[in-house]
Amino acid sequence: MATSLTERYISATITSLPPDAQDDVRAELEGSIADAMEARLDQGEEPTSAEREVLTELGDPAALAAGYADRPLHLLGPRYYLAWRQLLRTLLMIVPVCAVLAVALAQVIAGASIGAIIGQAIGVGVTATVHLVFWVTLVFVLLERAGADTGPGWDVDQLREPTSTGTGRADLIASLILAAAGVVALLWDHFIGFLRIDGESLSILNPGLWPWAMAGLLALIALEAVLAVMLSANGRWTVRLAVLNTVLAMLAMTLVLTLLGNGLLLNPDFLQTVFIDNGVEPDSMRVLGILTWFMLVGIPVWDILDGWLKTRRDALR
Repeated sequence: MATSLTERYISATITSLPPDAQDDVRAELEGSIADAMEARLDQGEEPTSAEREVLTELGDPAALAAGYADRPLHLLGPRYYLAWRQLLRTLLMIVPVCAVLAVALAQVIAGASIGAIIGQAIGVGVTATVHLVFWVTLVFVLLERAGADTGPGWDVDQLREPTSTGTGRADLIASLILAAAGVVALLWDHFIGFLRIDGESLSILNPGLWPWAMAGLLALIALEAVLAVMLSANGRWTVRLAVLNTVLAMLAMTLVLTLLGNGLLLNPDFLQTVFIDNGVEPDSMRVLGILTWFMLVGIPVWDILDGWLKTRRDALR
């Protein structure tokens, strides 16, 4: 009798509960929802309408989960607490991170020491977090005192569809296409060249990378494709797969940054022809190098964090 709407409600309720309590709560909710729906159906109510009414009477899944976990919503009261928590969580995942990265990038460009960069970044991150918590909480306290409306109340239409964690067929196809494109790009750059200067091809990457360093890059791309196949076959992220994803990302980042740091990644003729011969100032070259370094670090770090977040999400499903 239960439909995807009921399943979405139950999933939204048990997601934040401890894993050892989720099965019991699921069974209890399934039973109580089925009984309540049966009583309405016996009175002649349509199944779809009965289900919506039963779930509406149960209320916001987050508030219901707080009751099961014995987490009273003290800070602002039930009317405002959940909206405050959701907004604060979202902002804390975005604002301090952006502030830290912006300050770190500015300090690196300014030529600050490692200690100054770390100190400034930590200081800004802590300050942004404190201010964010204080001001968001203050706004909600004022809203509560004034009795203001924080928006429409909860209803079943707010239940989210289950989100993909990147293990479906479309994700596999996209990953394999990206891997193939990476291999083609490396081979094209070496044998044909993306740039032609006075009729001569000019590779962007250092030709001296062939064969051993380039073989390592190609091997890492192949292993990423294998990981995508394993994820699709498994149907969900696991700790083992997240560890493998982390290892591959770290290996790729280490290899590329080592080559870049030793001046071996880019073709010296490419740098000379495109930048130096065109009058690009050394300071501008330095800024471009820093931006490249941040990009080469940021992409694998994000890939690692994304893998672990998806692992946690799948563990709670």
